[in-house]
Amino acid sequence: MAAADLDLEIAPGVRYPAWTFNGRVPGPTLRCREGDLLRVTFINSSAHSHTMHFHGIHRAEMDGVPDIGPGVIPSGSSFTYEFDAQPFGLHLYHCHVGPLAEHIARGLYGTFIVDPPQPRPPADEMVIVMHGYNTTFDGEGNQLYAVNGIPFHYMHEPVRVRRGELVRIYLVNALEYDPINTFHVHGNFFDYYPTGTRPQPSEYTDTIMQGQGQRGICELRFPYTGRFMFHAHKTEFAELGWMGFFEVTD
Repeated sequence: MAAADLDLEIAPGVRYPAWTFNGRVPGPTLRCREGDLLRVTFINSSAHSHTMHFHGIHRAEMDGVPDIGPGVIPSGSSFTYEFDAQPFGLHLYHCHVGPLAEHIARGLYGTFIVDPPQPRPPADEMVIVMHGYNTTFDGEGNQLYAVNGIPFHYMHEPVRVRRGELVRIYLVNALEYDPINTFHVHGNFFDYYPTGTRPQPSEYTDTIMQGQGQRGICELRFPYTGRFMFHAHKTEFAELGWMGFFEVTD
């Protein structure tokens, strides 16, 4: 995993000076099974000091925070984080260097999935990372909102699923500068598993609220064909980029 500073086009004519993991915002999804021994070599090619902090259970030296273990990783240096993956569930990783809000908001975050020892039922799976872009860099909210990188992307390229097939969504809120984010699906309900650490859902709903860093698994089947919108149920976020469609076919 390499940190790098990149100028990304996040909307037509809008360029954003991002700090990235592996050249992407969000960073790549990491996936393993509970109990796997992980070695993640972090190479800091950015002009700024960074770390990788993984949510989960691990030794303090592997926590990726300043002044503990290797501490911050300076520009041009590297470090290998090593730990056993636990607990199973849906987690995230991000930089943990101050100013923390800016390091996360610039793009240094991604999804970390730890599968249970007994696999979940087969499903058509996707990751949805909810986030935003503070293009004025004033720390006072965001001017654009997105899932998986580009505002409005899934309006133009709907997520294609099959009628009656189990769909599993790994939903992560990495939004900075706003206290909450929401996920709402039209014409359907889903089972919600907070953090994915228990096999039983907590509720059956069509809208879920998450604070920053919260995440959960949504499972649903579409009984009808057609286009069904999904979006933030905070209308400001939806109208500034956080909306898309599922396209359900036979």
